[in-house]
Amino acid sequence: MMKGIILAGGQGTRLRPLTKVTNKHLLPIYKWPMIYYPLHTLIDAGIKEILIISGQDTLPELIDLLGDGNDFGVDLTYRVQMVPGGIPHAIAVAEKFVGTDKFLSIHGDNIILDSVQSHVELFKKGKEECRLVLVETTPEAAQKSGVVEFDAKGNVKGFVEKSPNPPSQWVVTGLYMLTPAVFDLIRTFKPSGRGEIESTDLYNAFLQRKTLAVSKLKDGWIDAGTFDDLVTTNRYMQEHFEKSVFAPYAAKYSKG
Repeated sequence: MMKGIILAGGQGTRLRPLTKVTNKHLLPIYKWPMIYYPLHTLIDAGIKEILIISGQDTLPELIDLLGDGNDFGVDLTYRVQMVPGGIPHAIAVAEKFVGTDKFLSIHGDNIILDSVQSHVELFKKGKEECRLVLVETTPEAAQKSGVVEFDAKGNVKGFVEKSPNPPSQWVVTGLYMLTPAVFDLIRTFKPSGRGEIESTDLYNAFLQRKTLAVSKLKDGWIDAGTFDDLVTTNRYMQEHFEKSVFAPYAAKYSKG
């Protein structure tokens, strides 16, 4: 069985004052609250048991919106991340929920435009401990993100974070497929200079263990984390929603 987690914490400081009194994952993206999109990425992949992780101040808002998951045909659980400490720190909150199962973790502000069903099936059947989902972007966007460095044979060589000269345009999205091995690894990490456990530490640890694989998206991914991103994402979904992977799920929510 494959479980899912949605990382919906953070202070949303780049979206103030919109996020002063609400969780950023409740902001509207065309027809839906933002968090509906990662939720339906998991639903579309056939995942029925889902954990939502957020801060203690905003978690009640998410519970009010999503409830126990019955409206979506899934079983929702909630956990609090008491202190923000980076993405791996947030993933660690899910240890008891995950148990011995493989799982998919997705950022609450990521909108994956592809179905990830085929990638999930590869991970279920494979021996890798971590499968990252990549998307090819522009040189400008790559400078602001974590990107993959490939060797001459096209194999993953390493990861570079926010480089002025990124070695590729393949960006690591906020969607990771993991085994429970991740939790022991996270316990060995130390916070960086900014006081957080860095995602690149996670990627590189699995790379060193030779248990890392990657999947590449065809249609892409949108990260709605800034004002400009929020506007762009709304416009894109307004134009493309009806032909998107999300459209089949929309009718039931429009009737209230």
